[in-house]
Amino acid sequence: MKVAIYCGSAEGNSPDYVNGVKALGEYLARQGVDVVYGGGNVGLMGIIANAALQAGGKVVGVIPSHLESKEIAHTGLTELHVVANMHERKAKMSELADAFVALPGGVGTLEEVFEVWTWGQLGLHSKPCAFYNLNGFYYPLFTMIESMQQAGFVKQSYIEMIIKESTPETLLAALKAYQAPQPKWS
Repeated sequence: MKVAIYCGSAEGNSPDYVNGVKALGEYLARQGVDVVYGGGNVGLMGIIANAALQAGGKVVGVIPSHLESKEIAHTGLTELHVVANMHERKAKMSELADAFVALPGGVGTLEEVFEVWTWGQLGLHSKPCAFYNLNGFYYPLFTMIESMQQAGFVKQSYIEMIIKESTPETLLAALKAYQAPQPKWS
């Protein structure tokens, strides 16, 4: 299994984020799960890659050329794909991955995971999309998504397709057990 990881190019302001992401990277590697991520060597991006590599895992990076120096492309990966732009990055990560997981991060993390979640709703793929909810990081977002459902903009079945876990073990189990709902326009 290959899991696309979306996460911050910063470490956040709590060591719990660094420690939690490191533990996830190590766990995925020990379980034989490959990591596909944005290719950087900074922030939580670097933490997940280094943790998986140090535990003997395979890590594939996908980085746009304009971010190669800014996010300091990781040179020790199993594979590094340098692509032309962000659109190609997201398409390549989607192509390579069997599942998608958002770790704590910023606007870019949300944009990436929301895009693949949307693609899942539309039936463009049947891969699981998950939020790794370290220290309750995503609880405010979950509340917003529930508000969208209550206002009639998101069907309950599409909320239920999102995996929300906070430990490596429960996250991987949920990814493996995932069953996609009917596509939105079927």
